[in-house]
Amino acid sequence: MAQDKAAPAPDHDGLDDGLGREAEDVTVAVMAASRLLVAVSARALASFDDSMTLPQLRALVVLDSCEPLKLAAMAGTLGVNPSTAMRMVDRLETGGLVDRRTNPANRREVVLRLTEAGHALVDRVMAHRRAEISELVAKLPPESRAALVPALRALTQAAGELAVDPFDEVRRIGGLVEDPLQPGA
Repeated sequence: MAQDKAAPAPDHDGLDDGLGREAEDVTVAVMAASRLLVAVSARALASFDDSMTLPQLRALVVLDSCEPLKLAAMAGTLGVNPSTAMRMVDRLETGGLVDRRTNPANRREVVLRLTEAGHALVDRVMAHRRAEISELVAKLPPESRAALVPALRALTQAAGELAVDPFDEVRRIGGLVEDPLQPGA
C-alpha cells in the first residue's frame, strides 16, 4: 500500500506557489482592477447595445484598429478557433456592424471590415468607457495617478497585449492585408 505524500508546506507567508507577499498583493490588486475594467466595458457596451457580448466588442475593436483583416487572422488575434470567429462575424454581420467579403485575389480568404455603423458603435462605446475611467482616475491623488502610468504600461507590455501596438499580433500571424476590395485605395 502506497503512502500518500504530504502536501508541500506553505512558505512563511502562507503561499505555497513560490510567490512572495508583494507579488501576491500585486496579483490580487490587478485582478480587482481587471474586474473593475471589465465592468466598465460591460456598462459602456450595455449603454448602446445590450445584446452584444464583450468578446464581440473585442472583435469590433480589433477590426477598428486593423482592418481590413482576414477572418483567420482575427481568430488568431482573439485567441479563438476560426469557426468561433466565423459565428461571431455572422452575428456582427447580421447586426450590420461588419462587412464580410471573399478576397477576389484568393477566393479561400474572407476579408472583414467594419461598416459605418460598426465604427460608430466602437467610437461610442470607447468614448463612454474613456469617460468613466477618466472620472475614476480623477478621484485618485496625483501621486497615485503618476504611479499608474508606468506600472500599467509595464504590465501591458509584459502581456504582449494589443494595446501596446495593435498591429504586432496581426503582423505576426500574417493577417494584415492590403484592401483587396478597394484596389489602389
